[in-house]
Amino acid sequence: MKKHLEGTVALVTGASSGIGEETARQLAAEGAIVAITARRRERLEKLAAEIRDAGGSAMVIPADITRQDQAIQVVEQTVEKLGRLDTLVNNAGLMLNGMIFNAPTDEWDRMVDINLKALLYTTHAALPHLLQAAENSPRQVADIVNISSVAGRRARLGAGVYNATKFGVVAFTEALRQEVTAKHLRVSVVEPGAVRTELDSHMKPEIRAITMKPFEGITVLESEDIAEIVVFIVTRSWRSAINEVLVRPTEQSF
Repeated sequence: MKKHLEGTVALVTGASSGIGEETARQLAAEGAIVAITARRRERLEKLAAEIRDAGGSAMVIPADITRQDQAIQVVEQTVEKLGRLDTLVNNAGLMLNGMIFNAPTDEWDRMVDINLKALLYTTHAALPHLLQAAENSPRQVADIVNISSVAGRRARLGAGVYNATKFGVVAFTEALRQEVTAKHLRVSVVEPGAVRTELDSHMKPEIRAITMKPFEGITVLESEDIAEIVVFIVTRSWRSAINEVLVRPTEQSF
């Protein structure tokens, strides 16, 4: 039986762990050839080997997409080597919470760079290829899926700049959706609540303890849960565009 994404090419950023890693696996299982990018080559190579062992196809492109030249190269290499681009999953992200007063602003720069600028650079480079795929694909559609957060819907004390970047992702997604939807390029945003990933591991221990305290006693989501939603979005008929998905753990009330 033909798989939903057979004959398509997907690019997943931040694919060396967590949601990006699992999304690449599931897209490949649906028949997509996946290009996977992140800075950690060894993890990407391991993931690519797992995908190939399972019968899928994967190409590794190590890069720092906070640099526009490298984001462009990732997209161009994908199209040059794999022939097209049908799906872009902008997953790369960083959370460095803390109060705004007296904050180390280099942490702000890092979050803006990866959460916003990398997404903008990669999307900008990918748009011509995605629009072409939407025009000539038998599926009659192409997709961008941006991974935001509940933090892009609800501001929280101690997460001001992270909130700002994720609100920005939601706003950019909606503006771009309006721009290209008539051309059959769907632009979607997924806003997870708490997920078991590396996201919280980059914070200082004292900040992490404050950030994670509200989640004590809650069974959080797994990366697989979010990847399933991404795959669901991109495997719909061209007639159906799922613009926004807000998903929390069942026990998360905030």
